[in-house]
Amino acid sequence: MSEQALPPYFNIDPDAAESALPPPVDVEDFASVAARVAEGRADLARRGHAPDGSKRLRRFSTWEITRYLIPVAPAHFRRVLRANPDLPQGVSETEAGAKWFTLDEVLALREHFATEGSKAKEYRPWRPEGQPAKIVAVANFKGGVSKTATATHLAMSAALDGYRVLVVDLDSQGSMSSIFGAEVEDEWQTVFPLIARDYAESLQAENRARMARGDNPLPFDETLGDALKLTARDVIAKTHWPNIDIIGAQLNLYWAEFQIPVWRTTARGWKLWEALSNRLEADGVLDQYDVVILDTPPALGYLTINGLAAADILLVPLGASFLEFDSTGRFFDMLHATFSSIEEGENAAARALGTPELKFEWDAAAALITRYDASQQAEMATLIQGWMGGMMTPYRQDYTALIGQAGEQVNGIYEADYRDFNRDTYVRGRETFDQTYAMFKKMLIGAWRRDEVALKKGNDEMAQEDDRRAGEAG
Repeated sequence: MSEQALPPYFNIDPDAAESALPPPVDVEDFASVAARVAEGRADLARRGHAPDGSKRLRRFSTWEITRYLIPVAPAHFRRVLRANPDLPQGVSETEAGAKWFTLDEVLALREHFATEGSKAKEYRPWRPEGQPAKIVAVANFKGGVSKTATATHLAMSAALDGYRVLVVDLDSQGSMSSIFGAEVEDEWQTVFPLIARDYAESLQAENRARMARGDNPLPFDETLGDALKLTARDVIAKTHWPNIDIIGAQLNLYWAEFQIPVWRTTARGWKLWEALSNRLEADGVLDQYDVVILDTPPALGYLTINGLAAADILLVPLGASFLEFDSTGRFFDMLHATFSSIEEGENAAARALGTPELKFEWDAAAALITRYDASQQAEMATLIQGWMGGMMTPYRQDYTALIGQAGEQVNGIYEADYRDFNRDTYVRGRETFDQTYAMFKKMLIGAWRRDEVALKKGNDEMAQEDDRRAGEAG
């Protein structure tokens, strides 16, 4: 009987190990590998891009349009096109082949059906008049929980549904920026100048007050002067999706994590957590878009705090594992500690001054299980569901072959051509993200409706009060 082989970690020869060990690594080696990775990243990103290097969105077939985008029967869709030759007619790859349409053309067709079609069907997604865009933050401070995948696919889902979407990449790794093909040269094309401008305006107000008291002004450097020249419009870029724009990210954005606390120390009155929301509102961004989706870093730093404070809806992805469940619990604990501490500090001063107190509030928050494998994770997912209760959405986002392949190609699944797959694989892959979007859209519409009802109630009460005063005066 032959002797069983030992595991490979036994009897390692020290001399052989020393001989195989490469030379020591220094900081220049880091620079070298970073340069090689940058070159490789650009090469991989170009695969699937247009010949000129720009990323382009694929066309959509009649089958996809009538199944997923415009709720009409294929035969009726074709009849409408024949009856209206001025509408986009699509292109065929063969003489008798299926018609394929750009998303711009799909949006134009949707407008036609919304105007001329059945009023009982939803051709346009619901959006109340006079309400600002809703801001959605996708966050968790554990990496690898599909934050970027969830944020990206929500943005694409909303765009296919007809909403105008702005995505904001707050993660200096820039994964969302890569998916949307954003070219971000430095931190001045990220959210950094928006946060810097908010600080600069706060510092200007503080210095005016100091000078009125006869105190010396606080330092105001060239960086702040440059930031005052920029608005959100200067950092918003187009993407290859006609109704998705982006504020991108790149490595230098991480500098903000060091700069923000320095600014806060200099000017204690600056409400750093309001910087991003202040700029989005002041620069009219919330009127230009329907949905703003924030992809946050895997840490509860100052950029994440800005994103969470700006958000109306919070989504927390996690996998169905003990470690991700445990980490997510700590994330919620940190959220409580961070935002209750801000409230406590601000409200102590507010009570002393007799001004309104600060209270953080979100329209909705939900944890979502991602990368779900029912064959192996059903028990753990059920236990997590039980412990997290109403904070956990009952829907679980499956992992499918389509999701894996799309990620390898630096695409979202909605950018994948179903002809590259078995059609059933494509349908299953879409279905899991379509369900995620449906869950999100229900929260979005519910939040808008609640605001609309509250606004109407407030207006009615004001009108009643005006009538009462007019009656008393008469």
